[in-house]
Amino acid sequence: MPRKRFTPEQIITHLREAEVLLSQGKSVGEVCRQLNVSENTYYRWRREYGGLEIDQAKRLKELEKENERRKKLVAEQALDNAILKEAARGNFSARYVDVEPSSTSARGWQLVSGGRAGFWSNHARASDT
Repeated sequence: MPRKRFTPEQIITHLREAEVLLSQGKSVGEVCRQLNVSENTYYRWRREYGGLEIDQAKRLKELEKENERRKKLVAEQALDNAILKEAARGNFSARYVDVEPSSTSARGWQLVSGGRAGFWSNHARASDT
């Protein structure tokens, strides 16, 4: 059976209904069977949503989504900063090399990276120099 997701409004409604049934003397197991949820789910809901109004629960969920979005942005920014620090560290060296050993060989400066930036080269033909 697929798992059913309840909205915060539905959860608060179920919790209020459970409080009424419990005050009538029913056991937690009976209340959970009547609400079609497990006891673990009931206790988790009560811990998370107990005492909240519907508008407060909506606001809580909005804040949780916003917090998750901001965490992702901070992680991306930290990654960008790490990349910029690596590039600014001066991890590059230049050397003059012959690329092909022939009479019309290309010669030029090559930038060789020791980091993740890869291998870049700027070759100039012998006739250009």
